[in-house]
Amino acid sequence: MTEATPGKIFNEQQITSWAEVILPLAISKTYTYALPLRFVDKVVPGCRVEVVFGAAKKYAAIVKQVINKQPPYQTKEVLNLIDEVPVITPRQLLLWQWISEYYMSTEGEVMAAALPANLKLSSETILVYNDEIGEDFSNLEDDEYLVAEALLIKKQLSLTEVQQVAGISHVYPLVKRLIEKKVCFVWEAFLEKYKTKKENFVSLHPQINTEEQMNELLDNLEKAPRQMELLLSFLHLQKTIGEVAQKELLENSKASATQLKALVDKNIFIVAQKDVDRIRMSAQRMEVAFTLSPAQQQSMDELKIAFSSHDVCLLHGVTSSGKTQLYIKLIEEYIRKGKQVLYLLPEITLTAQIIRRLQISFGGNVGIYHSKFNNNERVELWNKVNTGELKIVVGARSALFMPFKDLGFIIIDEEHDASYKQQDPAPRYNARDAAVYYASLFKAKILMGTATPSLESYHNALTGKYGLVELKERFGGIHLPEMTIIDTKTVAASKKGKVMVSPQLKAVMEETLLNDRQ
Repeated sequence: MTEATPGKIFNEQQITSWAEVILPLAISKTYTYALPLRFVDKVVPGCRVEVVFGAAKKYAAIVKQVINKQPPYQTKEVLNLIDEVPVITPRQLLLWQWISEYYMSTEGEVMAAALPANLKLSSETILVYNDEIGEDFSNLEDDEYLVAEALLIKKQLSLTEVQQVAGISHVYPLVKRLIEKKVCFVWEAFLEKYKTKKENFVSLHPQINTEEQMNELLDNLEKAPRQMELLLSFLHLQKTIGEVAQKELLENSKASATQLKALVDKNIFIVAQKDVDRIRMSAQRMEVAFTLSPAQQQSMDELKIAFSSHDVCLLHGVTSSGKTQLYIKLIEEYIRKGKQVLYLLPEITLTAQIIRRLQISFGGNVGIYHSKFNNNERVELWNKVNTGELKIVVGARSALFMPFKDLGFIIIDEEHDASYKQQDPAPRYNARDAAVYYASLFKAKILMGTATPSLESYHNALTGKYGLVELKERFGGIHLPEMTIIDTKTVAASKKGKVMVSPQLKAVMEETLLNDRQ
């Protein structure tokens, strides 16, 4: 596809549509670019387009809207269409706009926070060798000569490679001199960061399709025992797991790539590349194999009544009351309706037990938007949510930005936790409050759970803005620990000094240690 020249201004009379785009930059407004005729029927809100911003820098911008009215100024042209299918949904664009307005940030800053890194593309400055200069570098200084020699061999270098060749960190003065001496010129190369992962898979050649042919083949391989073992391993794996990956076949049979190639050359096997997921998901299932206690069931009934008149409900449950079991029962109901569920947690790294419980009940329906995933894995999880393949997303505040297709239910666990508020950089949003707006776009329900409600959420519940359900009984009949308040000022007065450990606390600690307990 032919690209437009960066920075070129086009004749508006030839243009019938324009795209208003969001750039991943802290700029106070959106920008409008002309749409070439070849893109008019393909560009829709939510897809990424390649544009030039400034002199020559290229970015992947998100299309906010397509307009048919000519702007009152000349516009640059969209260079390329990156996505045939939008990566951002219309509801996400509304969420971005709301966060931008409510938290006084730019939509570009929201975009930078919301998108996985590998969907936020920008160009990389590349030095391209000027063939017309020849190989006479006699007029060059030492550092210029080193870079010119490298360019002569490789034809192009990134700025990072120039730094390595020249052995200096600040390369811009050096690059400027090389350009002035016409050794090279600058090109902004637009690089796609995300690529699907491919693996080799092995299958039988189509000409081997009867039992007689297979028996004849096994007889012919008797004099090649390693190849025979490789074929038998393939047949076993094919029967047990279906598709057979080359790596798994070689590991299982302890064979070499050379032995596999021999069977390919004999038209016994075919090796072909296929796209594979980086994130291996377990089988999708629903096995909620527990019953609620009477107190939990009463709270469940009260929740359903509350949700009939409120979109947001606060579940005020004491510690160890079994709030997670209520969450799981409600998740099951929404999944059976075909809806998606978002389960927000303050700190994803501290909640392995909750994640395991969800996976026991829902298997491969659960996806974890985790900081430990690499950038490519995050894109794949993003795509699975966008297509509706993934039903349950568990994550910290950034999981709010996932492209849900049909969100029906949001759980905000430990809703009081300060970690839901992003302090730096912008946008400094509160995921708990932004989730309320996001849920309203889907007409979804929100359940906020905590043993210690935040003042604002508790006020909203007491004044009727939110529903309120209380679970005051610990699961399994376990009693809450007895609490005694000690006024250390009175102790300090009798001791004539500061008291770090009261006599009562000291006595209980000593008793605990004597019993070999912590």
